[in-house]
Amino acid sequence: MITRSLIELIFSAASIERWNDHPRPVQFTEMAKQAHKFVIAYVIGRYEEDRGAKVDWNAIIEGGVFEYLHRVVVTDIKPPVFHRLMANEPQRKDLNRWVMDRLYPLLSPLPGGVADRCRTYFDEDDHRVEKRYLQAAHYLATKWEFEFIYGWSRPIFHIERTKEEIERQVKEHMDIEGVRQLIMSDSLPESDRGLAGFISLVGQLRFQKRWAQTPRIPQTSVLGHLLFVAVLSWLVVLETGGCFRRRYNAFYGGLFHDLPEVLTRDIISPVKRSVEGLDQLIKELEMEAIATDVLPLLPESWHPEMLAFVKDEFENRIWPKGQTTPTILDQDIGGDQDRDELNPIDGRIIESCDKLTAFIEASESIRLGIKSNELFEGKRSIYMRYAHKCVNDYPVGILFDYFR
Repeated sequence: MITRSLIELIFSAASIERWNDHPRPVQFTEMAKQAHKFVIAYVIGRYEEDRGAKVDWNAIIEGGVFEYLHRVVVTDIKPPVFHRLMANEPQRKDLNRWVMDRLYPLLSPLPGGVADRCRTYFDEDDHRVEKRYLQAAHYLATKWEFEFIYGWSRPIFHIERTKEEIERQVKEHMDIEGVRQLIMSDSLPESDRGLAGFISLVGQLRFQKRWAQTPRIPQTSVLGHLLFVAVLSWLVVLETGGCFRRRYNAFYGGLFHDLPEVLTRDIISPVKRSVEGLDQLIKELEMEAIATDVLPLLPESWHPEMLAFVKDEFENRIWPKGQTTPTILDQDIGGDQDRDELNPIDGRIIESCDKLTAFIEASESIRLGIKSNELFEGKRSIYMRYAHKCVNDYPVGILFDYFR
């Protein structure tokens, strides 16, 4: 069973500031950085698939989650020091053992040997291409951040050395065609940037705050929220024993479910419900914005999947091969629907995890002493809806009880 301690570790990345020894125009957090990394890894993986490469998406998702947890545990080590430690084999193994001593108890309650696979992931010096995709995505996300930092940090000693090091790390992955194309197109006019423009557009969700009108600790961005939902949805489907496509869709459905907010901003539920028909009108405007501003940045062959992630995002669906759009189900996914060939999408689990993250955000702020009527009312209404709920045969109410 997913434990409270594991959820707290995942959420703690929202409090970890990046570049906190540099002047910054905004706060950069580890959670948002990791979310951006996953989006970039998705773009690289899909691009390489289009070129005929075989991509193990389970390795990208699971490996990315392992790396995320690893980074949270060693957050006090500055990146230059961390990279030097990881480059030294004896020190790397010692550090990884220390990290696993802390992660193993949190991962061992999960089914399918997840904890052992995490240990193996850091013990073995394998050369799987998916690890390089994740590394490239990591450095590209760092480069995207640094371009904001650089303009503010020109007087800082060694800032040019930092710039050169980031550029060197990116260049080491230029043999990956998807990376090379992203770097080349990044300097093109906005109308021609394509996938580089998509990555930049998604990155802007770092600047949009959740609960924007309510003071909270920690503040969370929409981009960080997307990763929180993605990881929790993936963990829940993993616990149900869901097939590979279910797990894939749970993760990326969670990662992209609020993508329209890069164009419409985060509109809180009470506002959406305040006027009859407003919620539906907002959805229509969001889909119009996706069609005009997002899809043109992506290869046409990617459009159906992206639309499947952002349209009817909280409905259970199946999407068999050859069918142009998913079929909405009025029932839980399980049994006959839990098959790779039906490509099931757990919209109700993604919705439950979306509400769970909001519940945790409110609970943690209240616990830390930043309170408001909006936080108390939001927490109360969410708990009333999910306290005893079972979704797709999973007792999600237990996860809400952790933070009651």
